[in-house]
Amino acid sequence: MARDEVGPGLLAAIATGGVLGALGRYGVARALPDEPGRFPTATFLVNVSGCLAMGLLFVWVLSLRRPHPWLRPFLGVGVLGGWTTFSTYALESRALLASSHLVTGLSYALGSLVAGILAVGAGVTLGERAFGRRR
Repeated sequence: MARDEVGPGLLAAIATGGVLGALGRYGVARALPDEPGRFPTATFLVNVSGCLAMGLLFVWVLSLRRPHPWLRPFLGVGVLGGWTTFSTYALESRALLASSHLVTGLSYALGSLVAGILAVGAGVTLGERAFGRRR
């Protein structure tokens, strides 16, 4: 996207998507509250599902003949950017490791990474089956 294409409308679309994604993430965190020393299920599920959705989104947008120029920024940067959270993942991993919950911390840190990569791949594969191969 060229720099001159960024205007108030696009920024509003990204911000609106970000609000929607953040509200969804907040809802999941409220439904699955963390307990100190336990595996952070809410953040794990949000991040892995966001990776799956990003894989699907990538293939879907590429399959469209003329996608709206705000589609990918709204969904990818906004919604999925607000939905997922690397900073919380990093903070939770550090907290678990620093509080002597070594197995849980390592499981979470490494498990999130592996599951996220696998989820992106699964999203791309599902997207290719649903929308056709990437161009």
